[in-house]
Amino acid sequence: MLKRCYLFLLCCFLAACSPGPELESLEQHAVVLAFGDSLTYGTGAAEGQGYPEQLAAMIHRTVVNRGIPGEVSAEGLARLPAVLDEIQPSLLLLCHGGNDILRSLDMTAMHNNLQAMIDLAHARGVQVVLMGVPKRSLLLREEPIYERLAEHNQIPLQGDVVADVLGDSDLRSDRVHPNAQGYRVMAEKIDQLLRDTGAL
Repeated sequence: MLKRCYLFLLCCFLAACSPGPELESLEQHAVVLAFGDSLTYGTGAAEGQGYPEQLAAMIHRTVVNRGIPGEVSAEGLARLPAVLDEIQPSLLLLCHGGNDILRSLDMTAMHNNLQAMIDLAHARGVQVVLMGVPKRSLLLREEPIYERLAEHNQIPLQGDVVADVLGDSDLRSDRVHPNAQGYRVMAEKIDQLLRDTGAL
C-alpha cells in the first residue's frame, strides 16, 4: 500500500514538472511567426525591442512580427490565413484576445476565434504555442480560456508571463503594455518554453 502511494505521488510530481506537449525541433532556417495585437507589435518599447525581435536574437531563428495594435480576435482570425500563406512558418506564437478582454467582448466568441486560428495553423502543418493574456481583475491572472484551449489542442502554453510582467511596475510602460525590459522577460520565457518542449 505504501509503495503504491509513493508511486502515485511520484507520478503527480513528474506530471507537475512536465513542460507539457512536445514540439518538433526547429531547423536553423525555420521561420517563426509571432501573431497578435499590440503585445506582439511591441507597443510601449522602441522599435525592434518587442518580444519577437528579442526572441529572434536568443533562438537564432527568423521571427516575423505580425502584431497589429488594437486588433480584436475576430479581426485576427480574418487576417491570419493570408499571413500564414505569406510567411509559411514552422511555428506560430499566438498571443491574441487582449483587446476582446479589455473591451468586454463576448468570451465565447473569443474562444471560438482563437480555436479557429489554431485550426488554421494546424491545417497547414504549423506548430502552435499559445500565450495567455490576463483577465480583467484586481489581481492579474491568466484568463482561463487559454488553459482550456491549450489542453484541448494539446499545445504548449506560456500562460503567466504577460500577467507577471504587467504586475511589475518596473517592466511595464503602462497598465496594459510592457516596456523593453518587460518584452525581454517575455522573450526569455518563450525561449525557455521552446527549449523545454524540444523545439530548440
